[in-house]
Amino acid sequence: MPDLKPRVRFAPSPTGSLHMGVARTALFNWLFARGQGGTYILRVEDTDRERSTLESEAAMLKSLKWLGLNWDEGPDAGGNFGPYRQSERLEFYKAKANLLVERNLAYPCFCSDEDLAAKRERAEAEKRAPVYDGSCANIDPVVAAGRAASEEHTIRFRVPHRDVSIEDLVRGQITFPAGTVGDFILLRPDGMPVYNFACVVDDGLMEITHVLRGEDHLSNTLRQVMLYEALDFPMPAFGHLSMILGEDKQKLSKRHGAVSVEAFREQGYQAEALLNYLALLGWNPGDERENLKLDELVEAFDIGRVNKSPAVFDRAKLDWLAGVKIREGKPEDMLEAARPFLPDESDERILKMIAAVQDHLHYAAQLPHELELLKGTRPEPDEEARTWIDDGAELFSALGAEISSLKGEFDAAAFKASIKAAGMATGKKGKELFMPVRAKITGRIHGPDLSAVAEILGSEEVLARLQAE
Repeated sequence: MPDLKPRVRFAPSPTGSLHMGVARTALFNWLFARGQGGTYILRVEDTDRERSTLESEAAMLKSLKWLGLNWDEGPDAGGNFGPYRQSERLEFYKAKANLLVERNLAYPCFCSDEDLAAKRERAEAEKRAPVYDGSCANIDPVVAAGRAASEEHTIRFRVPHRDVSIEDLVRGQITFPAGTVGDFILLRPDGMPVYNFACVVDDGLMEITHVLRGEDHLSNTLRQVMLYEALDFPMPAFGHLSMILGEDKQKLSKRHGAVSVEAFREQGYQAEALLNYLALLGWNPGDERENLKLDELVEAFDIGRVNKSPAVFDRAKLDWLAGVKIREGKPEDMLEAARPFLPDESDERILKMIAAVQDHLHYAAQLPHELELLKGTRPEPDEEARTWIDDGAELFSALGAEISSLKGEFDAAAFKASIKAAGMATGKKGKELFMPVRAKITGRIHGPDLSAVAEILGSEEVLARLQAE
């Protein structure tokens, strides 16, 4: 299987937003497929009827499309191995379960929930592992088939009593000792498949060659390997990715702040920055590069460089990388993300605002704060600004006169010419010229390009600020 062109799948359950850890799994699969010239498949695992919703599916697909992780086969893309929603594939699971029963590799189980609860309690009291005791495993197949026609039942897999080993692409050899699990359920009484069975049937029929997923699925791998063998499916190569932790070294969750792709998109992060950062969580390109474009990630990605140690989600590192991406880009790159935060401004004015504060941004939600000095009256000068303002009356007067005498459009170039003329008139230059003017107009001695700020404010507001007491 691994010698074939890779066919990988990203198989989310539509029960909530696209978590950052799940998004990284989607990204690693996508990078692997694209780098190897393979096929990237989206499969929706929606057999949890109580929690799965179409709204959640739509939101997850929207997040994936925003990230740019396009798929070759899927619910909306079609393909030769569909349907691509598990809820539409029940006939496949039923057929494969029946096949295993015919081969005596699975059997009907008539134990009720109450029976199973009692068995678990008894096992715990006797300090035994709470695995199924095989009560129904030895019922005569003919008798079992007759009972199954009229009695509620599940279908259980006969677990062979032997060690199972895999060579994991990330973790090396992993061995599961015999007796780790008991005979497990394949189909529930209502005909719905359990996760492990549906997953194997789908991966086998869709000819998946590589399964890259989170390490929390390691416990599922034992069951799935046995099912691959029982169903005569070629065994895919497995790779289990490390967990993503918060800075407190606990599993990343809502208590750490934003943890979904949707939340970061709503804050106005750029998709390229988020993808770049996710790629570096548990992987590196083999050199010192951290700022990589998507095509560079595809070229550099090597599953052999994925680290099996947990990765820590560092918001400060994400913000640093996001800031680098913004400074490298153009204001137009942020326009769509910026609109929700500046709803009363024209696109032309938004672009000017972005350009003015671009060097100080990490994501679009910061725009209102960064642009406070462009709204209303001048902010109250801070202590450092006051030291520059105190002796600047002559300079402010001269600059005001220059601006008042301007004819035509007031823009950054006109402001620069005015301040240069005011410097010549007062003998000021360098810091002695620019720092007092910045302090007077913005109330601060640091900030965005002063000429850009002046253009956005307009001549009337600049004059008002220069004349303010």
